[in-house]
Amino acid sequence: MNLFHRLEKWGDAHHPKWLDVVRIVLGVFLFLKGLEFIKNMDSFSELMSKSGFLASLSTGIAAHVIVFAHIVGGLLIAVGLLTRVACLIQIPVLLGAIIFINAPEGILKPHSELWFSVIVLLLLVFFLIEGSGPISIDEVMRKNPEKKQWHG
Repeated sequence: MNLFHRLEKWGDAHHPKWLDVVRIVLGVFLFLKGLEFIKNMDSFSELMSKSGFLASLSTGIAAHVIVFAHIVGGLLIAVGLLTRVACLIQIPVLLGAIIFINAPEGILKPHSELWFSVIVLLLLVFFLIEGSGPISIDEVMRKNPEKKQWHG
């Protein structure tokens, strides 16, 4: 049994139901953040350009990828479907936000989102290890493997 399977087995055995509420809130937050980025796409792209991390053409593409990752990943995390995969996709996005966007602004700047981004990153790592929990689509599919197949 490899490390990933052992982590998955441990996470499934040690998951209190209140953690599902935390997972759902995290997913809804990421989804809403993605919608906020869509609403303010010009400002978001400009903020990414100021970081100096990407060229101008790449900034537009990266902004759309980040929005897509937040919206789809947030929904998947909230409903508990492919939670570990969704968390794994979100982690590089949050690392980039922390390193290139939030950290240069500093933690003492008013309205700094650095601490909030760090907390979200830690929660993503936690749910990458812990999994989706008992209140999730993943759990329903695990308990009813015959319903996974298409009947058509």
